[in-house]
Formats: sequence, structure tokens, C-alpha cells
Amino acid sequence: MSAGRQVLYWAVVLTVLVVMVYLLRSILLPFVMGMAIAYFLDPASDRLESWGCSRTLATAVISGGFFLVLVAVLLLLLPLIQSQLLDLFAKLPEVGRALWAEITGYMESLRANLPPEQIAKLEKELGEVLGATVSGAAGMLGKIWSGGLAFFNLLSLIFVTPLVAFFLLRDWDRIIAKVDSWLPRHHADTVRRLAREIDTMLAGFVRGQAILCLILGSFYAVALSIAGLDFGLIVGLLAGLISFIPFVGAAFGLVASVGLAVVQFDAWQDIAIVAGIFVVGQAVEGNILQPKLVGDRVGLHPVWVIFALLAGGALLGFVGILLAVPLAATIGVLVRFLLSEYLKSPLYGRAGGGGKDEA
Repeated sequence: MSAGRQVLYWAVVLTVLVVMVYLLRSILLPFVMGMAIAYFLDPASDRLESWGCSRTLATAVISGGFFLVLVAVLLLLLPLIQSQLLDLFAKLPEVGRALWAEITGYMESLRANLPPEQIAKLEKELGEVLGATVSGAAGMLGKIWSGGLAFFNLLSLIFVTPLVAFFLLRDWDRIIAKVDSWLPRHHADTVRRLAREIDTMLAGFVRGQAILCLILGSFYAVALSIAGLDFGLIVGLLAGLISFIPFVGAAFGLVASVGLAVVQFDAWQDIAIVAGIFVVGQAVEGNILQPKLVGDRVGLHPVWVIFALLAGGALLGFVGILLAVPLAATIGVLVRFLLSEYLKSPLYGRAGGGGKDEA
């Protein structure tokens, strides 16, 4: 088969795959989640298998332990989260009125010190920014809900995901070996090298970032609760959960917690303590957790990660968010490979080792 026909063949395969994912996006959540869990737990199963356990026993122990711990944590936290959520929904109008009073007071002080035309311009720009933010957030949440967290998918997530994770984890090595046997023989070494680079990038980012989010969420939730902030548990857990989006988790947590602190506390010292919790969290994340757990070898630029997550959420809902980072890592590796091939090709102008353009 010629090179042109090979390119056409793989382009058709990729197109069919993308179309199938888009058409089946409403039922893919438990399968994608199960695959992610299996990938996350595969090193632990390999370790048990190297100690003499059968693959089935190792899979049962690791996956069973993972889901038991998950259920235990949920059972412990669910009553607290439910209580704080009910209180938050009940007090939300009061919190909104208090925040609006603070904003109104600030605007009144500005009116006393700024010309009327600047005040009108500032109010117009603030209204446009708030309107765009609210509509964009509402649209994104609607897409995520309709694409990934509808009631049927929630049930399938609970009951189907553990089964998918177990069977994929049990057969992970056999699946990899089978896929490897399908690779074009002339390009098998290159594909394997690229796959290893993608796996290294994903292992560093996904596994490291998951542990980082768990640590940050626990720290924020405990610290805000100790500081006496109402709804600190919810805000801290959410801030840690979305910390896999660079800077977004800390920004959300800082804005939400300081906003609640302004309404709840009268002393500025208490508000400063709440803000300082996120300053400390970011300092620990940037100087200790990020280098140790994720490291510089990952090679995923924060802007690229943010774009991939937003694009995945807009196109496929929650399923798109789960697929965003693996696809971003794959595209990043392939782009670097194609760029290196281009720099070695006659198209770049260095064929034959000359290194200089001819006159």
C-alpha cells in the first residue's frame, strides 16, 4: 500500500471514530470513566501481579479497595455536604443581597470621587462582563448536565462504571498487546515510541494531578472549616476538585470564599485569614506539590490544557472534559513528532546536511 493510500485509510478510520464518539456521547460516560479508573489503577495491579498474585486477584483487590474507599469517603462526607448545600440554598438570597449591598456601597464611594461619564462607562462594562460570565457559565453547565450528568447517565455511572473498570483493568495488558499486534509493521517502532511518550505525559499529569487535587481539596476544606467560614467544606472541596484546570480552582475558591467571608465576618482579619488560606495553598502547590507530583516532564502548557478542557466540555459535556487531557497529550506528542520530521525534511531546507540556504 502506498504512503498516500495509508494516509487516506487512517484518515477515514479517525473520521469514523470521531463521528461515532460524537453520536454516542450521551452513553459514553461510564465507559470513559471506567477506562480512566483502570488506567489510574493499572500500576498498582502490576505491582501486586509482580508479587505473585494472579491478574484477576490483583484486579479484584485493587479495584475493590478503590471503590470501597470511595464509598466510605462519600458516606462520611455526604451528610456534611448535604447539610451545607441545604443551608447554602436557603441563605443564597441573603448572601446575594449582602454582596449587592457591599458592591453598591463601593459604587457609591466611586461616584463621589469619579466623573459621571466614567461611572456610567464602568457600570456598562461591569454589566456586560457579568452578563457574559453568567450566560457562559450557565451554557457550559447546561451542556455538561445534558451531555454527562443526566439522571440515566448518573445511574449508569454508579452501576456500570465499576464493572467496566474491573474488566478493563483485568485485561489491560492483553488489550495493549492485541493493539500492538495490529500496528503497521513498518511503523511499529515509531508508534510504540510515540505511545510511550503519551503514556509518560498522561501518567505524570493525570495521576499526579489527581493526587494534587485530593490534597488541595482536603487542605482547603479543613482550613476553611477551622477558620469558621460557613460552607467552607463545600467551597474547599470544589476548589480542590477543579484544580486540575490550571489556576481556575484557586481563583474560584478565593473569589467564593472571600465573598462569603465579606458577608459573614465584620473584622478584616478574618477575611484576610480566609484569603491567606488560598495564598498558602498556591504557594505549597507551586513550590512543593506540582514539582513533586506532576513535574516538568509533562510538557502540557496550562493554556493548552484550559483550551482542551473548555473545548471538550462545550462539544461533549462531561465526557469531553474526561477525554480532553488525553487528547491534548496525544495531539501535543504528535505535533512535536511532525515538527521534528519537518525540521529534518527537504521542506525545511536542510536536506543533505548543508544547514544553509543556497543562493
